[in-house]
Amino acid sequence: MLKVFVYGTLKPGESNYQQYCSDRVSSVVPAWVTGKLFALPLGYPALLWDETGKSVQGYLLTFPTLEILQELDQLEEYQEQRPPKENAYQRRTIEVFTNSTSLGMAWIYVMELGLIHQLGGVFLPEGYWTSG
Repeated sequence: MLKVFVYGTLKPGESNYQQYCSDRVSSVVPAWVTGKLFALPLGYPALLWDETGKSVQGYLLTFPTLEILQELDQLEEYQEQRPPKENAYQRRTIEVFTNSTSLGMAWIYVMELGLIHQLGGVFLPEGYWTSG
């Protein structure tokens, strides 16, 4: 099983969910993580992992196999062997919650603050992003 927390275009109803997730996902659970969320003028968000941040709303997606991880890495412009500064996002594990209950650890794609600022990110204090 593969667990991935999504907060942007991979959420149900957003632009990349249908192509990457809908026919492969075995479970979709509304959830949150700790961090700071930014809207990028490019049309998608970036999450800054920050233990002192607020809750960022999204979904915990569970997939029956690990195969989708390579496709998600490509979408998020992440290559494990590449120096971190050359990746748009970094993939890491983070604890995911629903209400105040831990759902365990899951993969998430986060962005460094310097790149968020460089791309013109706007802080979303409510911790929720939608394309609409």
